[in-house]
Amino acid sequence: MSKAVLLFSGQGAQKVGMGRDLVEAYPSAKALFEEADQVLGRSLTSVMFEGPDEELTRTGNCQPALFLHGLALLKILQEKLPSLEPVAAAGLSLGEMTAHAAAGTFSFQDGLKLVARRGQLMDEACTANPGSMAAMIGGSEEDVARLAKECDVDIANLNCPGQTVLSGSEEGIDQAVSKAKEFGLRMGKKLQVAGAYHSRLMAQAQEKLEVALADAQIGIPSIPVVSNFLAVPAEGPDEIRRSLTQQVTGSVRWIETIQLLRAQGHDLFIELGPGKVLAGFMARIDKEARILSIEDASSLEEALEALR
Repeated sequence: MSKAVLLFSGQGAQKVGMGRDLVEAYPSAKALFEEADQVLGRSLTSVMFEGPDEELTRTGNCQPALFLHGLALLKILQEKLPSLEPVAAAGLSLGEMTAHAAAGTFSFQDGLKLVARRGQLMDEACTANPGSMAAMIGGSEEDVARLAKECDVDIANLNCPGQTVLSGSEEGIDQAVSKAKEFGLRMGKKLQVAGAYHSRLMAQAQEKLEVALADAQIGIPSIPVVSNFLAVPAEGPDEIRRSLTQQVTGSVRWIETIQLLRAQGHDLFIELGPGKVLAGFMARIDKEARILSIEDASSLEEALEALR
């Protein structure tokens, strides 16, 4: 029996064509994708399969797309390998919502509606409070924190040693990129994003998501789901609601999330979603951990081979 921690991708991992080969190869994936379109009352799948890129990148599309894609991969994996035993789950930013659906905290339908609402609210916040984000490469967390304070921006993601993402006003982010070397960093690189996620500029989205989460059916997860915001599992429905709300403006503490799971003795991780972003972070956080990345039909078959 394979015991594994499930990891789910965050916004930015999406790519046009995602999931198409799953729908063609696996009837259960086809059924889930059709159900998603029905629940949302629109064809999310055609945006996923055909794009265009700008349309898929929109927060209101890419968040439900990643949620659907991650859960379809998990569904097929569990069908093909019933002996797989998930022992914990986590997800980068939006991926935490996928992790909760995987753990049964809420149903696929309820989760999809919540994620679509989250994406829509963030789109609205991006329009109302335009901003940007930048990856800071090199330097210590302290160096990055000093730079963030100097430029009046927020720390959005602590992804892996040597990569921290800042988020805030266009002016503040441009300033942070230009001053990065002065603060002991190797470089600052502006990201192609629609807005300033995980910063105070998302406050209006956070307030409205709190209302949506208050109305949602939230249960007890069947396995621990580590909260990005707390860097420990959220305990009980109220704390889950709070942590998913606070995460919208709070920092994604991914390094601590992985360190906690490793300290608990977990050594096999399965990344579910496009790209191999989380595997890349893992290599920087803990080289000893084993991680399998599954993003399409061929990588799924390779992972099954490795797990068997």
